[in-house]
Amino acid sequence: MKKLNYKLIVSDFDGTLINDNNEITETVKRAVKEYVAVGGIFTVCTGRMLRSIMPRVKELGLSGLVAAYQGTVIAEIDSGKILKSSGISCKQASEICKFLKSIQANINVYSNENLYTNIVKDDKYLNIYEQITGVDAVCVDDIEEFVLANAKDCQKIACLVFPENRQELYEVLKNRFGAEFDVTCSANVLVEISPLGSTKGAAVEYIANRFGVDIAETIAVGDNLNDLSMIEKAGLGVAVGNAVEELKNAADFVAVTNNEGAVAQIIEKFGLI
Repeated sequence: MKKLNYKLIVSDFDGTLINDNNEITETVKRAVKEYVAVGGIFTVCTGRMLRSIMPRVKELGLSGLVAAYQGTVIAEIDSGKILKSSGISCKQASEICKFLKSIQANINVYSNENLYTNIVKDDKYLNIYEQITGVDAVCVDDIEEFVLANAKDCQKIACLVFPENRQELYEVLKNRFGAEFDVTCSANVLVEISPLGSTKGAAVEYIANRFGVDIAETIAVGDNLNDLSMIEKAGLGVAVGNAVEELKNAADFVAVTNNEGAVAQIIEKFGLI
């Protein structure tokens, strides 16, 4: 009979737990179910909105906790009760949006389970993003004025970019806002700004403490820069095979890709004995 090796696994979602077709494969579902059945705690920590990730963790049959918005919000899966939440004030958000508008960036503002954007509604890439996340955006022309006038405190702000432009925008925003906010990348088309200190690493620490698990007995797994803090925080940090090189270099182990069932491999290799 298999037994627990690591008591807690915290996994990123997009590019890690799901494959490139936005699917949780049966292999991964079986592995997670087996891990939980012997007493393991499996948690998802994602950049997605809470309303976007909740149906997907329930698809996995999970209860317990889920972390959304890069760890800015942590909630109970069964009740939906929010246990931890931080954000960016409407004044700060307006100032960020004003700067982003000045450099002609596409802007997504995530405020209390609503998504506001300055991207036109019929934009092909916005529509793809909406389909993947299951969230429809509200299009706003003067987004910096809208955020301030309507007191839209927010959990994070993100820019949709072409992959070839991501690094340049990341460096611009890191230089401009990095002292006051957490600036990171969650996908090859996203650069994100969230509250300073509300990282995925902080979420892993919170979740471990909540369940009374020593951080040394945790695994964190991801694929992008926004996962760096949590794989550095966890007892065992794992990068999937399709991860960015910076994450692979920081990881204790590099798994197969998300399309090859990386999370199932990690559970089998490290989660269980």
